[in-house]
Amino acid sequence: MELLRGKTLLIIGLGLIGGSLAKALKRNGAGVTVFACGRNQEQLETALLDGSIDGWCIDPVELSLQADIILLAVPVLSVKPLLQTLKGNMKAGAIITDAASVKGRIVEDFKATLGDDYRFFIPGHPIAGSERSGYSASRDDLFVNRKVILTPMAAAEPLAVRTVAALWQVCGAEVHGMQVQRHDEVLAATSHLPHLLAYTLVNTLLGHGAQREQQQQVFDYAAGGFADFTRIASSDPLMWRDIFLSNQTATVSILDIYIQDLQRMRELILQAEGDTLRQEFQRARQARNQFINRFDANRNREGNGRRDRPANIQEADNMDYLARPGGQVKGDIRVPGDKSISHRAIILGALAQGVTRVSGFLEGEDSLHTLQAFRDMGVVITGPENGELSIYGVGRKGLQAPRKPLYLGNSGTAMRLLCGLLAAQTFDSELSGDKSLNRRPMRRVSEPLQKMGAVVETDEQGTPPLRIKGAKLHGIDYVMPMASAQVKSCLLLAALYAEGETRITEPAPCRDHTERMLSGFSYPLQRSDEGRVCTIAGGHELQATDIDVPADISSAAFFLVAATITPGAELRLRHVGVNPTRTGIIHLLQAMGADIRLENTSQAGGEPVADILVRHAPLHGINVPEAEIPLAIDEFPVFFIAAACAAGETILHGAEELRVKESDRIQAMADGLSILGIENETFADGIRIRGGDIRGGEINSKGDHRIAMAFAVASLRAAEPIVIRDCANVATSFPGFLTLANAVGMQVSVQGRN
Repeated sequence: MELLRGKTLLIIGLGLIGGSLAKALKRNGAGVTVFACGRNQEQLETALLDGSIDGWCIDPVELSLQADIILLAVPVLSVKPLLQTLKGNMKAGAIITDAASVKGRIVEDFKATLGDDYRFFIPGHPIAGSERSGYSASRDDLFVNRKVILTPMAAAEPLAVRTVAALWQVCGAEVHGMQVQRHDEVLAATSHLPHLLAYTLVNTLLGHGAQREQQQQVFDYAAGGFADFTRIASSDPLMWRDIFLSNQTATVSILDIYIQDLQRMRELILQAEGDTLRQEFQRARQARNQFINRFDANRNREGNGRRDRPANIQEADNMDYLARPGGQVKGDIRVPGDKSISHRAIILGALAQGVTRVSGFLEGEDSLHTLQAFRDMGVVITGPENGELSIYGVGRKGLQAPRKPLYLGNSGTAMRLLCGLLAAQTFDSELSGDKSLNRRPMRRVSEPLQKMGAVVETDEQGTPPLRIKGAKLHGIDYVMPMASAQVKSCLLLAALYAEGETRITEPAPCRDHTERMLSGFSYPLQRSDEGRVCTIAGGHELQATDIDVPADISSAAFFLVAATITPGAELRLRHVGVNPTRTGIIHLLQAMGADIRLENTSQAGGEPVADILVRHAPLHGINVPEAEIPLAIDEFPVFFIAAACAAGETILHGAEELRVKESDRIQAMADGLSILGIENETFADGIRIRGGDIRGGEINSKGDHRIAMAFAVASLRAAEPIVIRDCANVATSFPGFLTLANAVGMQVSVQGRN
């Protein structure tokens, strides 16, 4: 890690964490001079003999002026007096970080001592430890595949953030970012409360006063369960005293909830509610098993060389929807952020110089997989929290080789875009996805990339996983055989690194989010022929910017159709992206007679946005113009529901792309419409739908989120309930769909399957 090479680190507190960091830095050849400061001279001398450190002191002032980085690995309440000692005794621009599991108190003490404008203070917390303490318990692999959370302040120097991140990454850790308050809330629930319970249970069984001698014999009959539950009560009492006193608010808040739950369990036992108890235990057992599986996968994935999914992204169990007829559609809502723009914000923000702050980010699984991929390549990202995140860009040449294959779930956008980006790096990489993504065609990106000099290997069918060897690329003049924003964006990202110019011509207009966002990041490009030709030269740098992600028109489309087909409906959708390369669904519905109006139009980060007002209107069938197909490619499943409710026939040709989405969307929709009594005929490149009365029935969504949501909308005009199978993937693109659907008057619920 070049950021660390030649630096001097002073670790104050050479215990489990400090000692393990010192050992890991030396084992991994980080090129860092490591000094240590502590009160135990014997341990310091042992560390020097071990080769873990290069020097030591008792008084930190002896070595603090030599340190480029200072790590405070001491109990929380010891930090403030230590900072007072260091004040005025540090090198100019020295980076200060810590390892405490409480951040709010640390930040307060730092501001009180050194002021709130110190740009080189980067609070940190390695989530790794042991019930044992001291240097003798330290290990050089303690942080491998463990998370380290950084909570940088708003004014933090980006290079300081990247340097502290590198300190942990070189030790094998996965660095995440959080806001200070959120960190303390999460750790109170997942770490602090369990320790409090363990200490308390031991003391409860131990008894007090005269009871103590009698209760002592209880331990004679304690088995493995007691040992497992109370293991963490062997941890350092001083450290945990400081933690609880420093994180009072968050700990007491979660403790109050726990006490309420204990009282509820007490009543269930007293009332002999056996069935309810069993259900509670079963729910807890399933949740705990899911956690253990994810935790073990996280710990073992380095040794296995690959993984099924990121440990911090939980794939939902199989689930079905029950959509009842008779719902209404009224209200004023904002759907989640645009997925296409969310992907690109992460990608370009990571490659930029400086800090990119994003609002409105879509917290769906697809976008989170992209976020995780860049964390795996060394980018520090704080959040997302309520759609907001900060990306500490590493520059165009700053990505690091991932230690494992990058798993992208169900996201074809992420895979195709990252293929172009990674083809131009100096390291090798591999991209994989879930079963659905691993069946999708990738030669449409691998073949033009190969013309640029890339080395991209697919399986025999041209599908993932993709094995990419870093290579030097050169510009090309490429005429796309089909309009595809993913292919175009893939080539644009590769072109950022290519020698010379790359010229891309699209046969018909398709999404231009990448071009707009590149301009927002100050990267020069030229567009001509009404935007259908884009020319870009490699070698320029991207500059960080703020991005406001508008609401996703693909998500809004389900509600546009829902309101259009429901008598008496009136719905307002706020701050929706109405990029002209995305508004095909509006044009098609209006051509069928829909009452859709755009109001309050404005710009958000270079993207046009508007509020959309939609009222019920009778529809009639149309012949879909081929020019509109690229502008509505993701919205066709729900458009087919509108066609099923329209008078006459709707005919679509020229949409063979729908055959190779998350499912064969033409066939999946045709099968479902037939079950619901809607006459249809499929073609190789489209479908004919005759509007009619919708029956109830059971639909297989094929695991395709847009198919599932489309048939949920169909229930508004159904005569009987519609059961929709295999709906778990809705979370990939539209988290909160059921909540919003029911908020506006639809009647859709989940039926889980284990």
